[in-house]
Amino acid sequence: MADDEDEPKKKSGILKILIFVAGGLVVLGIGLGAGYVLFGSQAESPEQVAANIIERNNNAAAPSEDEDDVEGGEGESRPKPDKVTKESPKDEVFQTLYYEIPGTMTTNLRDSRRFLQVGVGVSTRYDDEILRNVESNLPAIKAVILATLSGYGEEDVIGRDARDAMSLELTKVINEELELLEGFGGVESVLLTSFVMQ
Repeated sequence: MADDEDEPKKKSGILKILIFVAGGLVVLGIGLGAGYVLFGSQAESPEQVAANIIERNNNAAAPSEDEDDVEGGEGESRPKPDKVTKESPKDEVFQTLYYEIPGTMTTNLRDSRRFLQVGVGVSTRYDDEILRNVESNLPAIKAVILATLSGYGEEDVIGRDARDAMSLELTKVINEELELLEGFGGVESVLLTSFVMQ
């Protein structure tokens, strides 16, 4: 007998759940329908808005036939100036690529108890193949840099002009080493990224 009484309770619980689900779906449908009616079916995309603005501006900028026939001060029509087109020079612009040699290099200065420590970077506008050549030949390039720097004395490294001359000489020796090892230099300048003399 107890089983007979539980069955109607189970059926009424399921019936309540189904009523709540159906009611929720009806309310959701009404909300979606109201939103569609109030806010329209689809907003214009940014491309459509831009096209509408361009079209309005073109229509507003187009001269009317009356404006073309406007007469000058003495009853003559004004001639329209001819458009003159000029060719602008187009220079090819190349991207400058940089590579900094890892770490710093330290050497004693000639005829001195002082030493020089520099960080070296290279730049090129050819392509990244040059930088790969520098990286793959790093031990040889560091060796020629140190050999070059060891030939400098204190008076050779003081001042901006001395550092510029050092940069030019390092560019030359690095390119010579790359030409020897790879058949082509390609380093356009050497940058002294750090410079310490002690």
